[in-house]
Amino acid sequence: MDLSNFTTLQNLEAAFGGESMANRKYLFFAEVARQLGFTDLAKLFKETAEQETEHAFAHFKLLHPELVVEDSGALTDEQKREIVSRCLSLAIEGETYEYTTMYPEFAADAQRDSDNPAAEEFLKQAQESTEHANTFREAAHRFGLLKSIENYHADRYTEALEVLNGGQAATRVAGEDPKTRKWICTQCSMIYDPVAGDPDSGIAPGTPFEEIPENWECPICGASKKTFKPFKEKVAA
Repeated sequence: MDLSNFTTLQNLEAAFGGESMANRKYLFFAEVARQLGFTDLAKLFKETAEQETEHAFAHFKLLHPELVVEDSGALTDEQKREIVSRCLSLAIEGETYEYTTMYPEFAADAQRDSDNPAAEEFLKQAQESTEHANTFREAAHRFGLLKSIENYHADRYTEALEVLNGGQAATRVAGEDPKTRKWICTQCSMIYDPVAGDPDSGIAPGTPFEEIPENWECPICGASKKTFKPFKEKVAA
């Protein structure tokens, strides 16, 4: 397919994004329906989500024909590595954009919105404004946390690409000092840094993970404290 037509390229990217979003949205709806006891509706949402995935895959194949595998048995080991290498490169590109540009900009916008004089005035006049301000603050906090998560994802993809090309996996170890040892959520990759704490959740900077109350939850996905494990960081060469 000729992707030199910029409009068609943009439309394909938009279609892929829309179908991908629909997949996750319908899976969320399915979970809501399941929790409320509407099993038939939950099944319908899941089935539709799977169909949206197929639509998204079809668009993505047109966007990246170099990743389409018709017959893996006919490929040489080098060709297989090239395809997987391309996948990792695209993953690195996406994650890097998210933590260097997208989330920092989102966080800045959220912070500016919460400091808007009009919002402050509304805060004094109506409860609705209070809810909005809290939403903005939560968004700013979450975007800040997601920045480090995407940085972590990009780093792991980069390492995987290096190993694929013959390099050595980096040595990673968890810190020994509770005051500086980070912990990572195994469900969403949120990284708790005791130096920074989690002030929005009432955890003051300088609080070791072991001293966080047991009822504390991951500020990103809501997972319990027991879902976290010591974060292994790269050992300097």
